[in-house]
This record gives sequence, structure tokens and C-alpha cells, in this order.
Amino acid sequence: MVLFHSMTQVTVYIAATVFVLLLLALRKNPLRVAGTFVREMITSRKYALHFAAMIAVLFFNKIELWVESKMRPHGDFTLSIYKLEGNLVAWIQHAFENDALTVVLSYFYVVLFPSLMIASIGIYTFQKNYKLYYALCYALMINYMVAIPFYLFFPVNEVWHFHPDVDFPLLQVFPTFETEYRPLSGLNNCFPSLHTSISVSLAVIAMKSRNAFWERFVLGSAAVIIFSIFYLGIHWFADMSAGVLLGLFASQAALRLSEERAPLWDVGMAGRLKQRNAGEKW
Repeated sequence: MVLFHSMTQVTVYIAATVFVLLLLALRKNPLRVAGTFVREMITSRKYALHFAAMIAVLFFNKIELWVESKMRPHGDFTLSIYKLEGNLVAWIQHAFENDALTVVLSYFYVVLFPSLMIASIGIYTFQKNYKLYYALCYALMINYMVAIPFYLFFPVNEVWHFHPDVDFPLLQVFPTFETEYRPLSGLNNCFPSLHTSISVSLAVIAMKSRNAFWERFVLGSAAVIIFSIFYLGIHWFADMSAGVLLGLFASQAALRLSEERAPLWDVGMAGRLKQRNAGEKW
């Protein structure tokens, strides 16, 4: 079953999914959430700078593909990982092979994954939970900043491209994936798995949100997305393992950064208010 015919259609699916997620998580009109985001971008320089920095780091992933194309050919570590894992991914794929599951997991991999990131920004912004918003920005930046050097100097090919017994069922759902989506992600940008690391980071941060629906949904979605990278024949078990470690590290570091910055901001504001009040009394 073909679900996606183009990236334009994928974008429409993402927008619709974000709309539904915001509605379920906040029980508010998603357009109000969008309005809150726009207002914060206009009125809060700190908020806007964090968002711009996050987008800039995400853009570096595109630059990495260009840099890699200009580099001299270097080592391929796929064979080394295959020798460690053997046919594990092939076994998982063939054990669970099912047409309906292929559609569902393709949707999670292509659409729900970016939707979780976008919806997280909207939820934490609307709830004025700036600590989690900043943590999300830091986590995404750390994930990419750590992963990109591996993509440049530790290239590992996707499983389906290397293993003769592993298929790429995503093409059944998104036939133009290789021409439309592939420019966003290199064929040898496997280790660590960013789908895994970012999903784990999103889940860890969501667990701090005190939004029962969002906590459960993001955690469950992360588990499904991680399973999808095997079922769709994209990542090795080593990619997933490294992705889990990176996701845990990035989220914990991001939460720590967001906690440390808030008190400094508060102290600075308190100091200025104290000085102003002292001046008024004088």
C-alpha cells in the first residue's frame, strides 16, 4: 500500500499529526498553541535564540552530507558490525513481516518521529514549561553534534543496503523515498541511530512534563520507532545501542543545562530588582 507519494504529502501528514497530538495532549485548539509559539518568538529573545540555534544545528546535518561528498573515500565499518551481529536484523524483519505492520511502522518512522519533536515544542511552550523547552533544544543539538562526527569518520551502511537477506519494505509505502527523503539522510549515516537517540531524549524529557498522556504516548512511540528501524531494515543493533546511550546522555545533559541556566537568570533578575528597590528607598 502506497501511503506517501511525495515529501509534500509527508509534510501534510506531519501537520495533521501534530494538530491531533496537540489536541489530545492539551485539550486546547492547536491554533492557540501555534499563536503562543509565534508570540514567544516575537517577544522573547531568549526563546527565539534557542529555537534558532536548534534549527542551525539541524541544518548542519545537511551540510555534513555535502562535506562527506567532498571528502576522500575512507573506511567502511559495516562489515565489522555485521561480523558482530550476523543475521539478527534479518531474523527480526522476517519474523514479524506483515503488510499492515509495514504501513504502520513506516508512518512512525517517516511522520510520527518529526511530529513528536514539533508537538513537544508546542506543548512545553503553551504550558510555559520553559525548562523543558530549553532542555528539548539542548538535547536535539547535543544529539546531532555528537552524531555528525561519527557519520563523517565512522561510516556504516544501512542494513538493507549491505545484507542480502534484508529488504527495504519502506519503499512499498514510500516509493520515492530514495529520491525525495534520502537527501536528508545519508545511506551510510547509521551509527549512532538518530531516530533512536532523539526518540529516547524526547521520552526522557516528556517524563518530566507532568502531562500523563504525553508521557505515555512519547514513551510508547519511542519504543515503536526503535522497533521500526529493525523491521524496516535500516539500522543495526549496534546503531540502536549507541543511539540509546546518546539519547540518555543528551537528555540528561540537556535537563542539567536547563536547570543551571534558570537559577542564574533568576538571580540576575533578583539582583537588579533589589538594586532598583534600594535606589528608590534612597
